[in-house]
Amino acid sequence: MIRRKIIAANWKMNLTPSEAVDYLQAFLSELCDVDDVEVVLIPPFTALPVLVERSEKSQFIRLGAQNMHWERSGAFTGEISAPMLRALFCKYVILGHSERRRLFGETDELVHRKVLTAYGSGLRPILCVGESLEEREADLLEEVLNRQLRIALDGIELRELAELVVAYEPVWAIGTGLTATPDQAQAAHHYIRSVLSLISDKGTADRIRIQYGGSVKPDNTEELMREPDIDGALVGGASLDPRSFAQIIRATERALK
Repeated sequence: MIRRKIIAANWKMNLTPSEAVDYLQAFLSELCDVDDVEVVLIPPFTALPVLVERSEKSQFIRLGAQNMHWERSGAFTGEISAPMLRALFCKYVILGHSERRRLFGETDELVHRKVLTAYGSGLRPILCVGESLEEREADLLEEVLNRQLRIALDGIELRELAELVVAYEPVWAIGTGLTATPDQAQAAHHYIRSVLSLISDKGTADRIRIQYGGSVKPDNTEELMREPDIDGALVGGASLDPRSFAQIIRATERALK
């Protein structure tokens, strides 16, 4: 099955609204159109409104959010809800990012609650899963991925699962300059798809896109994107440079030829 590649820029806690506008202008000057790759910009919440206003003419750009609360409203100071994100025309939301798990104590069960809310609100989750260096060295890769996927996706209907994006992010490769080899990444992606086929069925699992995230750069993108189970990338640091991010998208397009 041919799955459309999806390349997402996770800016994390970077870029003010005015800087986001400058970024978008520079990015569009590098990349005025894309046909075969879905492009998602995931800025801080504060930059979403200005990007909505200025990305409407760019038919190939989608917007996403970096996180959200599991409740639709309430006394949750500092949080943002799914309806608020929908009002800002977000299509995607990152859930379970390793930084949220490690720095803010998000558990598999909490991620599950957020996944349920995202689906119930018309948002498509980018579900992050991945192992630490200690877990990989202890040969716990499959155990960790299996647990994270099964808990996060418990009770999700097949038609909803088909819209899921999974981001495999080996924690040891995020922001470290280290990158899983194409063989390592493909093996993990293949295992993730096998778990998804058990959670749902093979047809559904074959439709789910699985991104790689972990020090993705222009010079390693094409090789990664040629692997059969790697359907895109969740890009961190390299996405903060509009030219670098455009090069990553172009490298992905070359991998499709």
